[in-house]
Amino acid sequence: MIVAIDGPAAAGKGTLAKNVAKHFNFAYLDTGSLYRAVGLTVLNQGGDPSDEKIATKVAEEFEVKDIFAIMNNPEIRNERAGSAASKVSVIPAVRKALFDFQRNFAENPILENGQKAKGSVLDGRDIGTVVCPDADVKLFVTASTEVRAKRRYLEQKEKGLDVTLEATIADMKIRDERDSSRSTAPLKPADDAVILDTSEMSIDEVFGIAVKMVEKNQ
Repeated sequence: MIVAIDGPAAAGKGTLAKNVAKHFNFAYLDTGSLYRAVGLTVLNQGGDPSDEKIATKVAEEFEVKDIFAIMNNPEIRNERAGSAASKVSVIPAVRKALFDFQRNFAENPILENGQKAKGSVLDGRDIGTVVCPDADVKLFVTASTEVRAKRRYLEQKEKGLDVTLEATIADMKIRDERDSSRSTAPLKPADDAVILDTSEMSIDEVFGIAVKMVEKNQ
């Protein structure tokens, strides 16, 4: 079984995806972590995330055995990695390099302990539209720009980062525009996806809806 969860930054899709995967003991893949890892690796090598040749080479070197270490690396969660991810994700060659990886994981899900899983949950920007258009359940999790920016701002403040709400809102608008207007796999809901606006919903409310959808399609 494949569950696709898409949406913009700080909408709550990651939390939802992890909770759903844990509830059903499905394998979980944060596809955004792949792009963040590519962008961060390029930066750490002294390169430009917008450089197609360098970013593509990095993306092509990822292996399934590395995915859990990538997702558990706290460094890929910072804004530096997030900004770099948004840049490498518009490169068609990078998306092509990571497409097969994501598709293979969805069809052959593996838990962190190495065991095979009965299902997979993937969250990202184009899972329901491009990576897994045949997913059994498709959710598009979103929220207003202001709500998402405030969530991200509070997360950064808790980490002790020197940020402002105004700058966070501005950065989020730029990233949303970049993700939504790119020519390859733009951020948008699949035609058959259920849209969940989490602006005024609790984590439990969103989780409850997702669980019912998965159970209905099992």
